[in-house]
Amino acid sequence: MSGTKADVQFFNETTLDLPISKNDLKGIVSLIESKESIHYSFVEFVFVDEDQIVEINKEHLDREYITDTISFNYEKSQKDDIEGTVFLCAPRINEQAIEFNQDQRDEFLRVSIHSLLHLIGYEDTEESDQQIMTQKEDEYLSLLKG
Repeated sequence: MSGTKADVQFFNETTLDLPISKNDLKGIVSLIESKESIHYSFVEFVFVDEDQIVEINKEHLDREYITDTISFNYEKSQKDDIEGTVFLCAPRINEQAIEFNQDQRDEFLRVSIHSLLHLIGYEDTEESDQQIMTQKEDEYLSLLKG
């Protein structure tokens, strides 16, 4: 694994004020790197609106619906020098915070964690996989809130 810090990029393409910052995302990246024994070399977080996430979902995954996040890993490796882009639908994450009676910032952190777990190979198509991801999200969110 590389000893260099991940290059974390942060883009807000929405009109919303986001409850998390680039520094929050860097902290999540570092935490997951240490706990999962992996290394992200480049991660781009792009916060988008509903229309943008539907277009990305349709174009790349042949699905036509709103989702909270879509992750693209640009490397074959699931351990070293992981590069990727995660698109996060800010309005949908806000809706989920209300729907699940969660703090808005916590929901943004949770979905960011979820996105990074996808980049390293975790899946959530099966219920057992969803349970593993939720357990990891809870663990990392708890550590972040420390």
